[in-house]
Amino acid sequence: MSDSKSAKVRLDKWLWAARFFKTRALAKAAVEGGKVLYDGQRCKVSRTVDEGAKLSIRAGYDEKIVTVLKVSEHRRGAPEAQLLYEETAASIKKRMDEADRRRKFAKSNPLFDHKPNKKERRQIHKFREDTIL
Repeated sequence: MSDSKSAKVRLDKWLWAARFFKTRALAKAAVEGGKVLYDGQRCKVSRTVDEGAKLSIRAGYDEKIVTVLKVSEHRRGAPEAQLLYEETAASIKKRMDEADRRRKFAKSNPLFDHKPNKKERRQIHKFREDTIL
C-alpha cells in the first residue's frame, strides 16, 4: 500500500483495489452510471482519489458511505483492502436497518412461499388471459 503523498490513483482503480467491485470494468460502469459519488458529486472514472475523501457507493440494495484512509492501486487480500477505507457509523446502521426491514418483509410476503406447480401455473395463465381480453 502506498503511503506517499505523490501517489495518484484513478477512482475506478481504487474502487477495484479496495474490493468494492470485482473488475475495473464494473467499477467504471458504476461510476459512469452515477452509483458512486465523490464528496457528494458525480465524477468521472479518471478522477484522482485523495485521502480523506468521502465516497458514496451504491450496489444493489446497499449504500455505503466511506472515508478514504489510504490510496493504493494494487489489489490485495480483503483484510488489507479494508485498511484503505473506513465506513461511517451512520452508514453501517442504515444498512443494517434496511436489511432487517427487507428480511421482515420477505417473511411476511406470502407470494414467495413456493414455486407454483403445474395446476397453479395453468390457473395463473387462465387468469391472465381472462383479464387481458
